[in-house]
Amino acid sequence: MEKYKILLTEEQIKARVFELGKQISSDYEGKEPVIICMLKGAVYFFADLIKSISIPVMIDFARLSSYRNGTSGGKMELIADITAKIEGKDVLIVEDIVDSGKTLAYFIDLLKKKKPSSIKICTFLDKKERREVEINADYIGFDIPCGFVIGYGLDYAERYREFPFLAEITEF
Repeated sequence: MEKYKILLTEEQIKARVFELGKQISSDYEGKEPVIICMLKGAVYFFADLIKSISIPVMIDFARLSSYRNGTSGGKMELIADITAKIEGKDVLIVEDIVDSGKTLAYFIDLLKKKKPSSIKICTFLDKKERREVEINADYIGFDIPCGFVIGYGLDYAERYREFPFLAEITEF
């Protein structure tokens, strides 16, 4: 069994998600953005964030993968595309973690072909020091250093997503 240490408590996460929801509501006042959840990791963050947003929104889901046999670096693949019509609309992508930025850059290029009026990014976690492509999130829950994190939707081999807190694996 892996050992871990808690980095962010459930209470810390809830407070920050509520703040992000208020900021997004303010920034998009008078608009109805299409908010896209990046599956699977962002689902917990997305669900809580949507409940904190006080303006009308449309929601959709997308799933991409560059992981093969438990490691990254595989060919980028769009497993499930959005179904919403986003031409001329404001789009907000909700991501669990921005790491290298490669997956998000790939998805943004796909979305741009659908001609939205704007694309912004909201991420639960940002690991800027691991960035390989130029991606800057517009809304960031928490900046975190390198390390393998689990909980609040993030997994290790499809386990630990259900933890209500964020933890770093200290021993595999």
